[in-house]
Amino acid sequence: MKILVGTRKGLFIYEGEGTDFRMRQHAFVGEPVSALLDDRRDGALYVALNLGHFGCKLHRSSNGGRTFDEVAAPNYPRNDDGVSLELIWVLESAGDDRPGALWCGTIPGGLFESTDRCASWQLNEALWREPARKSWMGGGYDQPGVHSICVDPRNSAWLAVAVSIGGVWYSRDGGASWTASGAGLRADYVPPELAHRPEQQDPHRIVQCAGAPDRFWMQHHNGIWTSTDHLATWQEITSPKPSQFGFAVAVDPRRGERAWFVPADKDERRVPIGGELLVNRTDDGGKSFVQQRAGLPQANAYDLIYRHALDVASDGCTLAFGSTTGNLWVTADGGEQWIALSAHLPPINAVRISDS
Repeated sequence: MKILVGTRKGLFIYEGEGTDFRMRQHAFVGEPVSALLDDRRDGALYVALNLGHFGCKLHRSSNGGRTFDEVAAPNYPRNDDGVSLELIWVLESAGDDRPGALWCGTIPGGLFESTDRCASWQLNEALWREPARKSWMGGGYDQPGVHSICVDPRNSAWLAVAVSIGGVWYSRDGGASWTASGAGLRADYVPPELAHRPEQQDPHRIVQCAGAPDRFWMQHHNGIWTSTDHLATWQEITSPKPSQFGFAVAVDPRRGERAWFVPADKDERRVPIGGELLVNRTDDGGKSFVQQRAGLPQANAYDLIYRHALDVASDGCTLAFGSTTGNLWVTADGGEQWIALSAHLPPINAVRISDS
């Protein structure tokens, strides 16, 4: 098993089993990694870099990260009012029945598709031209961004994406048309008359359960929501303490009612409540939560967990997460006991667990 760690200053690859992992490889040292994808369909490893003045770059490895080749990065049409790529925020495979096809979410709010292992990309015009997009706005960034892409395991033409700030959108025709999913959501950062509009919602991350694909979980700016009817409606979860605010969420790939969240102090401070780092886990669809603290710092902790920095393996028991202070933890028992793998990495942007 591998844990892929994308940081502000490079990619670091850990290998091991259980909680016994060792760093075996590193690449792009000193360069900011913004997104990772380990494509289990063909074993390719994709790494996105955000090189500032030199732009966004995308690289692919076919040998587990020992060497990389640069491939094409998404690019906005030249006639689109000067819009340009600012960040590759998420990469996902496009389904087992579509070898070589990938989806990419970017800032400023674009969804791209590649059908040739990143030799070329096409902007999804239907979402880009969606009239409600005029209401999208930046959250932590100046412009909106697509940060979550879910491809239904039953049908690769069924897609869901989440936009900060622009809501959740789903397609049943491979991206040819889109529908907003917002019933049950609310936003407290806009005037009351706009609070329930789908395009005003700020999902921080959405995930779909592979084994029960009608179930989605969302970490929203205003709390935690779940959908059990394939995005027709959302139900707010108010039981987790000490906070419902956060960025990351992971769902057990076999059990849709089991999910993990990392709470934080809301808005300006964005640090663990009281300096105590913990993971909240629900096993019953949000009716109750267990605070998982064993092995995590319980005093003077200022670790923030970004939306892509928590992942769960296919076994539903092995999880890893990394923080803005360069700490990396792993568990082999669903979070009952956490083990620190490192306390001195650069700030961590993304974590992916690979079964290979």
